[in-house]
Amino acid sequence: MIVCMDIQAGVAQRAGVGRYVQKLVEHLGQFVTANDALRLFYFDFQRQGQSLSAAGAELRPCRWLPGRYIQTAWKRLHFPPFDWLAGAADVYHFPNFIIPPLTRGKAVVTIHDVSFLRFPEAAEPRNLAYLTAKIRNTVARADAIITDSAFSGREIQELLGVPAEKIHPILLGLPSDLRRPDAPAITAMRQRLGLARPYLLSLGTLEPRKNFPFLIETFERLKGFDGDLVIAGMKGWKYEPILARVKNSPQAARIRYLEYVPEEQLAALYAGAELFVFPSLYEGFGFTPLEAMACGTPALISANGSLPEVCGGGAELVPELNAERWAQCIAALLGDSAARAALVQRGLAHVQRFNWAAAARQTWAVYRQVVA
Repeated sequence: MIVCMDIQAGVAQRAGVGRYVQKLVEHLGQFVTANDALRLFYFDFQRQGQSLSAAGAELRPCRWLPGRYIQTAWKRLHFPPFDWLAGAADVYHFPNFIIPPLTRGKAVVTIHDVSFLRFPEAAEPRNLAYLTAKIRNTVARADAIITDSAFSGREIQELLGVPAEKIHPILLGLPSDLRRPDAPAITAMRQRLGLARPYLLSLGTLEPRKNFPFLIETFERLKGFDGDLVIAGMKGWKYEPILARVKNSPQAARIRYLEYVPEEQLAALYAGAELFVFPSLYEGFGFTPLEAMACGTPALISANGSLPEVCGGGAELVPELNAERWAQCIAALLGDSAARAALVQRGLAHVQRFNWAAAARQTWAVYRQVVA
């Protein structure tokens, strides 16, 4: 079996789909037998992709033309076929929502979520236009659709009319070395970032569906906590109203926004928090609550999207988005050290389910199934 994966997202970005691609590439090679080939295709006009090589895989860079020209042609002309560029394969895996023009072979696509269909008003307009224009052709062409959660699979069935047998939920993984750092590392992080007081943490891209204005309102209603709220994440679509809400809050002096936290400091940032709070409106998976749990920090999350499925076993769920109710739940946990300790242990046990080797093994099994 010859498998060709489009790994462009792993070259172009670190977070989100990029991280998914990088971690799959790291682990898929172990399942390649003597009768198989795993080819990794990407546009690399500037020669940035060598770091994505993996044992058992063959790199197939396209360096004769910048990828943006081909991608524009795919969007506007539906040409040239992907397989003309990448070569023949039995299975093509497209891990970033959309299948480009393809004339042969079986097609596997990963659709991480369909938030752009469920909440189009919260999506960036150009990305929304592209995804909505291409997604129905993609699910029609796909021989198998991988999702990050059973919730996303059900959403795809409901909103796109895809039969259940075509959908394969595969839980994602966490870094095997992600754990609570020692006390000196947490102290050093606090000093480096200027976090002298106790803090609540929320981490995610600044965009509407993360629901940060609601979190700020919750913090304003919180009683009995003499600490800060730390919001960390890159600026996304419609970030300006979120930062304006921070600036105009009566508690603005106690709200810290950290746009960029070096990856090597993230575990300490998680571990230093009293609680991780995540009132998201919609998630196809939800990495950050799991990362907090892995670092020994209790997590309080909304009951929206995939969060009950993915995180519910190890986090405290608040079933309603009511700021007063959330403030009460936070205050109750902050005032009950035994409850927090029990939640930490639940979280640490829960995150053992999520590992990239298992995700890669199940992904390889999908390839086998579509060519059987």
